[in-house]
Amino acid sequence: MLTAERDKLFALLGNADERGATAFVLDLFEDGTPPEDLLLDLVAPVQVKVGDFWATNRWSVAQEHAATHISERVVAALSARTPVSPTRGHVVVSCMDGEWHALAARLVAEVLRLRGWRTTFLGASVPAAHLVSYLHQEGPDAVALSCALPVRLPHAHRMVETCQRTGVPVLVGGSGFGPGGRWARVLGAAGWAPGAREAAELLERRWPPEEPPRAQLDHLVDDEYPTLVKRREELIEIALAALREEFPAMANYAERQVEATIEDLGHLADFLAAAVYVQDSLLFTDFLAWMTAILDARHMPPTSLIVPMRAYWQALYDFPRARGHLEAGLSLAQS
Repeated sequence: MLTAERDKLFALLGNADERGATAFVLDLFEDGTPPEDLLLDLVAPVQVKVGDFWATNRWSVAQEHAATHISERVVAALSARTPVSPTRGHVVVSCMDGEWHALAARLVAEVLRLRGWRTTFLGASVPAAHLVSYLHQEGPDAVALSCALPVRLPHAHRMVETCQRTGVPVLVGGSGFGPGGRWARVLGAAGWAPGAREAAELLERRWPPEEPPRAQLDHLVDDEYPTLVKRREELIEIALAALREEFPAMANYAERQVEATIEDLGHLADFLAAAVYVQDSLLFTDFLAWMTAILDARHMPPTSLIVPMRAYWQALYDFPRARGHLEAGLSLAQS
């Protein structure tokens, strides 16, 4: 569906043609394409392709930012053309604190609005305290929280827990909650939806849930997660030293290359910590599979992941759960 139109819109985004992209989508709407289809079958998959082009080094960060901005402008223009009087309850849609990927959440808010819900979209990276204050003031029927990256799950847990204390049931979505929403259940969210259509159907048919789930985080009684977070900078330094020993050519790295390496090592530590938080190696190995593709696009050898993982494993001799996730990662990287 809309395959040719996706190619056209992607080309317009690639040329940073905001006027052309907006006119193209609005013309499709005027020709009879339902606005929900334009949002979810055109804008959303094209935005996924934008992310893929950035991840595989075919587009720069600047190109990705420009394209995302235009996609947001297209959604806003389509929203202005499709006024709908609310006939259902009130849903607040927000991104997690620290979550800056807001377009997916905006699409959810727009689809719910088109289906008759009164929606309030709070945007990217909403601090938990401010969100809770807003929920107390407004008393919505549900709050929908978006999380694109699993590394934000510890923050997501705090936000889910804090929102539920206000008496407002929490619906979550986004790839950050893992395949099938497996980590949404771990965090105790009242509901999970893989996309905007599913979120709308869940709210229409089975909301609120009769028995909210209980968070499955009993393993956090130990101090492995908080101690691992405290040791983040130390781990990065250890791994950087191991990489320099393995790759003497790093002595000639420009400052930008060193900074990029440190950033990647930080991601590795952060995803390891998130895996420890939810006690699931899949979170870590999925990140490694994605990172392997990124490094391949940069023409970097797979040992650039294996070396820091070994360094982390040796340094974390008294962290059994972290070591277990690292062993799963090493097994994947060496296969």
